Amino acid sequence: MKYLILVGDGMGDHPVPELGNKTPLEAANIPTIDALCQKGEFFLSHTVPDSLPPGSDVANLSLLGYDPEKYYTGRAPLEAASMGVELAADETAFRCNMVTLKHHDDGSVTMVDFAAGHITSEESHQLIAALEAECANGKFSFKPGISYRNLVVLKGDYPDLRPVPPHDHIGKDVTEHWNRYMADPEWKSLLEKVGKTLAAHPVNQKRIAAGKLPANMVWLWGEGKMPSPPTLHERFGITGIMVSAVDLLKGLGVVGGIDVAQVEGATGYIDTNYEGKALAAIESLKTTDFAFVHLEGPDEAGHQGLPKDKIQAIEDFDSKIVKRIIESLREDGEEFRVVVTMDHFTPLEIRTHSREPVPTLLYDSRENQIPSNRNFSEKEAFAHDKEMNNRLNHGYQLIEKLLEKA
Repeated sequence: MKYLILVGDGMGDHPVPELGNKTPLEAANIPTIDALCQKGEFFLSHTVPDSLPPGSDVANLSLLGYDPEKYYTGRAPLEAASMGVELAADETAFRCNMVTLKHHDDGSVTMVDFAAGHITSEESHQLIAALEAECANGKFSFKPGISYRNLVVLKGDYPDLRPVPPHDHIGKDVTEHWNRYMADPEWKSLLEKVGKTLAAHPVNQKRIAAGKLPANMVWLWGEGKMPSPPTLHERFGITGIMVSAVDLLKGLGVVGGIDVAQVEGATGYIDTNYEGKALAAIESLKTTDFAFVHLEGPDEAGHQGLPKDKIQAIEDFDSKIVKRIIESLREDGEEFRVVVTMDHFTPLEIRTHSREPVPTLLYDSRENQIPSNRNFSEKEAFAHDKEMNNRLNHGYQLIEKLLEKA
């Protein structure tokens, strides 16, 4: 038996006026997911506890089977695990976004873009190398990641900064948050030096000349120490693989004790290498039990407020990930159980995450059910929930349901 969790990050949404009050899921053509939904179990799942924010870190930790209220220590340490960065007991990892800030004459600050125009990894690596050379010291060090997603490791104590995710503040005033950093002399000195280094760097000068947003500052958030939960093999006796473009999910794979795919051309957006990601899962399942395949594209489009891109990302998830993997399993005569879901909603209207329970389907290839006429959407999931009352109130129990351990 093969087991799969296929995640369209941030697919969930609210009705969009320009889509005729449909959600992107309702507007998208997703025949493979709909067919699985019609023959499988359909329910809502709470991936985010009320005590924690609705981030991809919390929600995907839950999807991988770990209770976030017990094991969540922060986003950045998971990314550090993916990057091979070991944290000492006195070290804290921070996510280091390359961002575009605008400083106004009245002293206020606006978060123009949380991803510096989706800066490329090549450009970002050059900037991080410059920051490590010019700004690192015995307390702060800079580590390169993918695109705008990088890391800072801090040694020792630090002030109560109460950092916020930059993608929650796109186009918004962040003066209050910025001033908390600048109130501490050590952080102020660091960030002023960072700003000068980035402004003078050829990468940003070329981006500005080309009409692109510059990465004119870093934004540190998601801090935490390294977690140490039991592995999936220790808990369930399974082996498997994590397939994702982003370090957060790769770090979850490391923490969960499963293999982590390194897919060339996996970008975390709609231009990602879909075939490479699907093949990584297909090849791994020839010798392992479990695959967790994550697609970042719908979430990124939601943050950008781009309905067309979000629909495309959802349709590509259906045709290039779900269909490709399911067809391969069927061709090989494999029996399988598959979950198709999302970690959280990323509504276009607010351009950040929200904490609704997420539509989830569970399909078992051994069962020969009479197809229903339902499709995979938020509206139908909530309607079905009222009818069947089969909601999963603890999302971390989903993997037990998948593995028939519940």
